[in-house]
Amino acid sequence: MGTVDTTKFHKGQKIIFENEIWEIIDFQHRVMQARKPIVKTKLKNIISGLTQEKSFRSGDMFQLPDLVTKNAQFLYSNNDTYTFMDLESFEQIEVAKNVVGDKSSFLKEELNVQLLNYESEIIGIDLPTSVELRISVTEPGLKGDTVTGGNKPAELETGAKISVPLFINIDDIIKVDTRDGKYLERIKKA
Repeated sequence: MGTVDTTKFHKGQKIIFENEIWEIIDFQHRVMQARKPIVKTKLKNIISGLTQEKSFRSGDMFQLPDLVTKNAQFLYSNNDTYTFMDLESFEQIEVAKNVVGDKSSFLKEELNVQLLNYESEIIGIDLPTSVELRISVTEPGLKGDTVTGGNKPAELETGAKISVPLFINIDDIIKVDTRDGKYLERIKKA
């Protein structure tokens, strides 16, 4: 098992803290006058989905969980489960809805993901850092709107609600950052 210190933190990294696996959602290095620097983090419990904010001293060490990742492709979902296909064995793997959690808002059929296996149990999924999705609902774009305009709400084909620039229209394909749900760019105009 490896270790990591706070100076090597990155978004999406998994650490063991208080005997549980947490994902680093966000972090900031803060320099305090006359005291050691600290790292403010926002952590999400991989199993329970709970988030908490914690401050650690700069240089604190953490164990890295012994995670085995499997390359898989998302096939479909029903009320309780998401079904993936292991890209090596081609077996179908069902993952409970609560394990997928809010990452489901960016899951599209045929999307390749990584299933996180811990002590032979699937405890979560890792998405690509960005995905391309179609806009299913938004107000029409206005003529003359340019990139400098404001933003408006939109709904993606997966049901996720995000904020997009005013020039985006229904059926446009956009690229979205799966870590924070932010619009990155328009890939294809409707």
